Amino acid sequence: MANHLSQSLPEMTFEYQNSLPPLPVPSLENSLSKYLEAVRPFASEDEYKGTVQIVRKFQDGVGKELHQKLLQRAKTKKNWLEEWWLDTAYLEVRIPSQLNVNFGGPGPYLEHCWPPAEGTYLERASLLIWHTLQYWNLLVTERLAPQKAGKTPLDMDQFRMLFCTCKVPGVTKDTIHNYFKTEREGPCPSHLVVMCHGRIFTFDALCDGEILTPPELLSQLRYVKQRCEGEPEGDGVAALTSEERTRWAKAREHLISIDPHNKTILETIQSSLFVISLDETKPYSRPENYTNMTLEALSGNPTIRWGDKSYNILVFWDGTFGSNCDHAPFDAMVLVSMCWYLDEKLKDTDGKWKDSVTFRPIPTPEELVFTVDEKVHSDISHAKQQYLESTRDLQVVCYAFTAFGKVTIKQKKLHPDTFVQLAMQLAYYRMHRRPGSCYETAMTRKFYHGRTETMRPCTLEAVNWCKAMMDPTCDADARRKAMLQAFSKHNQLMAEAQEGKGFDRHLLGLYLIAKEEGWPTPELFTDPLYSKSGGGGNFVLSSSLVGYTTILGAVAPMVHHGYGFFYRIRDDRIVVSITAWKSCRQTDAVTLFNNFSNSLHEMLQLATKSQL
Repeated sequence: MANHLSQSLPEMTFEYQNSLPPLPVPSLENSLSKYLEAVRPFASEDEYKGTVQIVRKFQDGVGKELHQKLLQRAKTKKNWLEEWWLDTAYLEVRIPSQLNVNFGGPGPYLEHCWPPAEGTYLERASLLIWHTLQYWNLLVTERLAPQKAGKTPLDMDQFRMLFCTCKVPGVTKDTIHNYFKTEREGPCPSHLVVMCHGRIFTFDALCDGEILTPPELLSQLRYVKQRCEGEPEGDGVAALTSEERTRWAKAREHLISIDPHNKTILETIQSSLFVISLDETKPYSRPENYTNMTLEALSGNPTIRWGDKSYNILVFWDGTFGSNCDHAPFDAMVLVSMCWYLDEKLKDTDGKWKDSVTFRPIPTPEELVFTVDEKVHSDISHAKQQYLESTRDLQVVCYAFTAFGKVTIKQKKLHPDTFVQLAMQLAYYRMHRRPGSCYETAMTRKFYHGRTETMRPCTLEAVNWCKAMMDPTCDADARRKAMLQAFSKHNQLMAEAQEGKGFDRHLLGLYLIAKEEGWPTPELFTDPLYSKSGGGGNFVLSSSLVGYTTILGAVAPMVHHGYGFFYRIRDDRIVVSITAWKSCRQTDAVTLFNNFSNSLHEMLQLATKSQL
C-alpha cells in the first residue's frame, strides 16, 4: 500500500538533483585520439604529421600530469567543469554580451491564435505574462515535472535561473545574482519590471499572495503606456547593459557613486522575475519567414531591455512577441521548455481570457528613476553608438523549409538532426569549396549540473561525402554509401558526447589547469591546427538543434567569417535561423540557406533511391 501511494505522488521538479551522477572525466588517450580525428579534415599530410607529434609528446609528458590534476579536482567536485565553464565561456568574456552572447528569438504564437494585429499588444501581453507567472509558480511549488531522457532523469538546476536572475558586470569578471527560491526555501521576489520609452517601472505580480489576473495585469501595462505616451523619453540607462563588459562595470560603479538610491534601483531590476519590454516596432512576420522578428529580438532597441537579465519578454506593437536572454545562467532548452508550455496554453484557450474580470485594489506601478549626471549621459550615448554599429553589421535570416520534415526523414530510417547537420555541411562545402569547422551542442544533463559538450560534425566521413556529392564521376551508389557512413559517424559521436565522452571540455580543463598552475601553455593549444579546427571557440559554423517544438532562437556567429545556424524540426518543416556578419565578404546567410534547401532535397533523393 505504501509503495502504491508513493507511486501516485507526482515527482517534484528538483527531487533527483542529489542522486544525479557526477560529470565523468574521459580518458586522456580517448580524448586525444578523438581530437586527432577531428583536426584531420583541416590538415595537409605534413600539417597532420606535425600535430600527431605534438599530441604524442603531450600525451606522454605534460598532458599526463595535467590529467592527473584534473582527476584530483573531479574527486572534490561533483561537476569538475561547472565553475570553469561559467567563467571561461561567459563571465570572463569582455565583448558586449547583448549581441555576441545572448540568444533571442520569435514567439511562435502568430502561427495560430495571434496573427499580427495592431491594437492588441497590451491585451495579449497581459495573457502571456499571466501564463509565464503560472510557470514560475510551478517552479516555486516544484510541480513542474522533472525532464527525462527515456527513464533517466536530467539535471533541472538551470530552471532555477530562469526567474529572478541577473548577471552583474565586474571590471575583470562578471557574477550571476540569483534571487529565486522555492516555497520550501523561503520567499521568492515577485515583482516585475516594465521598460518603455527608455523608462523603467515596477509592480508586484501578486496581490494577497495570488497572481494578478490578465485584466489586472492589463491595467498595470496600460498605466505604464499612458505615462510614457504623454511625457518625454527616459534616460535609457538600460542601454549600458549592451556595452563592453568592463566599460559597463565602470559605468555602473559610477552610477552607484552618484546616489545610493541608484543601487536600490539596480537591485530591484536584478531581483525582478523578468523584464517586460514594450517595443514600438512592428516586425511583421509569418510562419514561413520569421526574419524581422528574429532580427528585432537579437538586435532591437537597447534602452528598453536589460541585456543582463536572464529573461526579457519583448512585446511588439503588432501584437507579436519575442525574447532576449542572457546565456550565462542557462542554455536555451530552459527557455524552449517554458515557451513551448506557453504556446500550448495559448492554443488551449485560443489566446483569450475566459475567467473573471473583477479588479482588486492594487497599487499602480512605480517608476524607477536613476539619478544621472553628464558622465552617465555620455556613457549611455557611447553604449548606444557601439551597439548600433555592431547591430548594423548583423545579418539574420529565419526561414521555413516546407517541402518535408521529421516524418519523411524518419520514414527513411534516418536521424532528423543528423540529416539537417549533414545538409548544412554540404551547403557550406558547396559555397566555400572547403570544409567548415563546426560546433553542434550536445547536452550533458544526465550528469549533476551538466550543461553542454561540443560535438564536432565536420568529420572525415562527412567531408568524404561532400566530395562525393561534388564529384560528377561519382555515382548514386557511392554517394549513398558515403552518406550513410557520415550518418553513422555523426550518430556515434553525438551519443558519446551526451555520455560525457566528448573531448573539447576535457581539453579545456587541461588547458585551464596549466593556466592555474602558472605553467606555460602546452604546445597542443598553440598549434595552428587547434584553432583552425575550431578549438578555443573558433568554429566557423556554430549550430544547435533547438528541438522538435515550435520554439526557435538565434545567436550571432562565433567568428567574423562564420555563421550561427540554429534550427527546429517539425513533422512537416524545418525552420532555420542563420546569422552572419555583413562586413565579411565571404559569408552570406541567404546563400547558405538556399544551398541548405538544395542539400536537403538531394539527400532525400539519395535516401529514396536506396529503398528501391
